[in-house]
Amino acid sequence: MTSAAAEPSLWRNRDFVTLWSGQVVSTLGARISATAMPLLVLATTGSPTDAGLVGAAGTLPFLVAYLPAGPLVDRYNRHRILLTSEILAGLALATVPVALWLGVLTVAQLMVVGFVQGLCFVFFSLAETAALPRIVPAVLLPAALAQNEARSRGAALAGGPLGGLLFGIDRALPFLADAVSYAAASIALLFLRKDLQHKTTAPAGPLWQATMAGLRWIWRHPLIRTAILLITATNLVFQALVLTIVVLAQRHGATSGAIGTMLGVYSGGGLLGALVAGRAHRYFTPKMVIIGVNWIWVALLPLFLLTTNPLHIGAIGAATAFVGPLWNVVIMSYTALLVPNELLGRVTSAAMTLAWGVMPIGSLVAGLLLTTAGPSGAVLTLTAVMLVTAVGATISPAVRRAPPLTAHEDAI
Repeated sequence: MTSAAAEPSLWRNRDFVTLWSGQVVSTLGARISATAMPLLVLATTGSPTDAGLVGAAGTLPFLVAYLPAGPLVDRYNRHRILLTSEILAGLALATVPVALWLGVLTVAQLMVVGFVQGLCFVFFSLAETAALPRIVPAVLLPAALAQNEARSRGAALAGGPLGGLLFGIDRALPFLADAVSYAAASIALLFLRKDLQHKTTAPAGPLWQATMAGLRWIWRHPLIRTAILLITATNLVFQALVLTIVVLAQRHGATSGAIGTMLGVYSGGGLLGALVAGRAHRYFTPKMVIIGVNWIWVALLPLFLLTTNPLHIGAIGAATAFVGPLWNVVIMSYTALLVPNELLGRVTSAAMTLAWGVMPIGSLVAGLLLTTAGPSGAVLTLTAVMLVTAVGATISPAVRRAPPLTAHEDAI
């Protein structure tokens, strides 16, 4: 009974619960406004090009800000970065309903709002990743990461329908809701008590040297380097896949409502996977996960060509999304446990620049493939890329020699 009472519990960790709960609200708000943003642009200007520009502005920070943000996260107060990011994003979103009510909203303003929101997300995500090992013990880190995955996947499941519903009531409501969600998350952050900094202060050298430190660390560690390259390839595939299956469903006569339901089913698979991943990672070695998940994706992608029913398409997408969180938990746990905490912001920023920087490219690739080869050709091409990725994971010496996570947990 004594050992059971002493066993650490994620949900008895006050700081984790505080951070996680605030981010449930904030992430849901962000998903609501992300759903409504293209609807607002199309309703205001009727131009898909304008909608694309606003979307590109929101993802541009992933490409240009992750590298310089990492050293700043390691160098400055992480708690202050978390709080400032939430407040600035909330203020930016609040300008949208105000401009709508005054009748002065422009595409340029929406691009600026999207960029600010994306920039704040970059800094917040890096600071949260670097702070998490300071909040929870190493043995609970995979479970904490799985709960963060569940938070994100759950918001994706609920945020789309809510964003559409609120937009139908009043165009300003989704953005007002997101601004309020940022305010709620900011208040939650005020109650964090844990010191989020590592004891060793990051050196105050030139920013470019600090930036290169993250890239050098990744390059010198074959497992992390290989994992990031694999994530980059799979992110490219799945960023392109979402647009591909939407067009695939449209070509088969699916209505917008049916497509929305299809995407909801897709997101539901990711949520279920995130709920399972916190425990499931214990039953598989990292090598099995890194190699096996890639081959599961290779087997699932061609199935999109075997059905015309949007619900069936959504179910196949849900299966691909279900195994994703297990992959994420293993890779992120390795990174958090292997990287010295004082370097974690810089290493994470370098990794995210590669892994997330391909997302705009994935959208462009999807558009090109759909135009030149059609949905079927796009699916086959993405399957081929996934096949090459799975083979690369299988033959990688670093992956084959990957030690169990428990070895690193015990070493800390």
